[in-house]
Parts: sequence; structure tokens; C-alpha cells
Amino acid sequence: MPEDFFDAEHRMYRDSMRKFVEREVVPHHAQWEKDGVVPRELWQSAGAKGFLCLQVPEEYGGLGLKDYRYNMVTIEELVRVGASGPGFTVHSDMVTPYITNFGTEEQKQKYLPGMVAGECIGAIAMTEPDTGSDLAAVRTTAIRQGDDYVINGQKTFISNGLLNDVIIVVAKTDPQAAHGGISLLLVERGTKGYERGTKLQKMGMHAQDTAEIFFKDVRVPAENLLGQEGCGFFYLMRQLPQERLAVAVGAAMACETVLDITVQYCKERTAFGRPIGKFQHNRFKLAEMKTETEIARVFVNHCVLLHSEGELSAEKAAMAKWWITELQKRVVDTCVQLHGGYGYMMEYFVARAYLDTRVQTIYAGTTEIMKEIIGKSMGL
Repeated sequence: MPEDFFDAEHRMYRDSMRKFVEREVVPHHAQWEKDGVVPRELWQSAGAKGFLCLQVPEEYGGLGLKDYRYNMVTIEELVRVGASGPGFTVHSDMVTPYITNFGTEEQKQKYLPGMVAGECIGAIAMTEPDTGSDLAAVRTTAIRQGDDYVINGQKTFISNGLLNDVIIVVAKTDPQAAHGGISLLLVERGTKGYERGTKLQKMGMHAQDTAEIFFKDVRVPAENLLGQEGCGFFYLMRQLPQERLAVAVGAAMACETVLDITVQYCKERTAFGRPIGKFQHNRFKLAEMKTETEIARVFVNHCVLLHSEGELSAEKAAMAKWWITELQKRVVDTCVQLHGGYGYMMEYFVARAYLDTRVQTIYAGTTEIMKEIIGKSMGL
């Protein structure tokens, strides 16, 4: 990574974040993988140390940072140690911006200080059992009845699904409409009719609590509407580039981390009397991955700077998301192969990375959807 990409303040922040991760995350993550969830105390500690919701304005307890490089550091330091459990990025980069950008003053005062402090954990409920990337087809409804909305429906694959204290629900306030019928509503923990299913058993990312969510005649006051009724799809399209950039940032760091570990392994592991990295085939594979990983780094850094300046387009975010996550899949798979039998052992970093990697080309919009976005931007 170019040294001049980060200034002294970024490096100070990285040093603090790295110490936090190594002290409070690394020693416990294996147990959290077994538990299927991280403790709320970790969230509170992260909040107290200023690692959550960096973009939230100062008047609500945040730092008001527009420079996305700080968010980038947070993501990278967790990925660097394979800590897929803490759902900080979902909370900070994917949930709070909706409240910050579209919420009323009352909503901001009510939720943002607690979210910055790690006392109020956020989630967003988009995906449904029969509806993935096609948000216009959501079936969850939120029908206005007097001064309330009544929500009915089901969501699945919800990150922070068990821990969340407030969840943004994507629902149809006009079931007969398509994109124009979508609205966003805030639902709090403990609201009658709002139930969580058991933690979903995923291929990887075992410490990250992912659950089904059920809404049965959930009644919330009309002031829980986030933004304007019928504008939900527009809000989602505005925020999704940051979500996809966050995934791309993590993917680039994962490529670098796993590749570095594998290069070292190939220098130390011997076969037929010499290090396996000395065999031309392996050396060429490592050279190819090094080159592509460098390309990914240059592009993701470019996108981060664009985003910090408010100029990252939806199609460029889609390019970063699909290409770098697909690269991550190839790099991690090849690194497992280079590790041989040890690459299949869960005690090795590369094996755990293999399981955690597979979802990268699926969530936040599949590779195919990313290509659709890019193609449409070309007038096709």
C-alpha cells in the first residue's frame, strides 16, 4: 500500500484500531465463532474508543469525518486478522448513514448517539426469502393505519440480526407500486410482533450473527418513517455505493493478507529438497496474484478517494465490488491449493479465509447485478 495514501492522522488511527483488535478481538474470536455471536460488550468498548460511526456529525456524538480512509482502516484491521464476527461495518457504513442523511432531527437525536457509543446496534432488513437483488419485488408491507404503520412480512440473511436494537425495514407502503412503493421504517427491539429467528448456519463468517426476521402486525408510529414515503428505493440506491465500496475494501485487504501468508509459507515449505515457491509453476502463480492484487489496491484506493470527495458513481462502486471480490475468490482458492493438505485444516488462516470469502460475490449485490449496473451505465 503506498505510504503517501495515508497521512499521519490515519496512521495514528490505524495504530489505535490495531491495538484494540489485537487486544479485544483476536484472543476471543475463536470462541465467538463457536458461540455464533460477539458480545455486546465489544460493541460498547469499540464505541467508547471512537471506532464506530465515524461519519456521524459531532452534534450527535460522532467525529463527522468525510474522509472514508478512516472507515477503510477500520475494515482493513478486522480483515487483517480474519475477524469476520464484529458487524461494525454493517452498523457504521451501511445503517447509520440512512439515519444521518434521511432522518428527522428527532430520529437523529434518538438513535445516533447510542449507535456511536455502541449501545444501540443497527441492522437493515432488505432481503426476503423469495426476493434477493430485486428490491422492487419485496413483499413485506407497511400499511398506514391512522397515526401508525402496520408491518407484515419476513426478511432473511440479516447481518446483526440477533443483536440489533434498531432495524431499518425495507417495505412496501404501496403494495401495488414497484420502486415507487418502497419506504424505509425504523423498528426497535421489543416492539410487539417483531421476532427474530434462530441464528442462520452459514458456510463461513460464523461469529457474525445472521438471522431471519419476522414481522407480524408490527405497529410503529408514523414518525418511524425514515425520509419520505415512497422514496425508499431512491435512498437505497444512494447509499448502496458506500456499502459496495466497503466490501471491495475488505476484499482487497483479504487478497493482500492471504497472499502474504502464502508467500511466506511457500518460502518455508519444502518439497523435493527445495522451497515450493522455487518451482516455476508456483512462482508464476504467486507472481500473477501479486500483480492482480496490486491492481486491486490501486483501484480501490482510487474509489475511496472519489467517495471521500462525494464523486464515487454507482457504476464505479459496482466495478470495484465485482472485480475485487471475484479476485478474492481466485486468490484465496489458489492459496489453499499452494498450502496443500494444510490449506484444508481449520487451524490455518487460509482455510478460514476460504470459508469467509465465498459470500463476498453474493451479498451487497451479486456479481451479476454489478455487471447489470455497469452495463446500463453504458447505455446498453
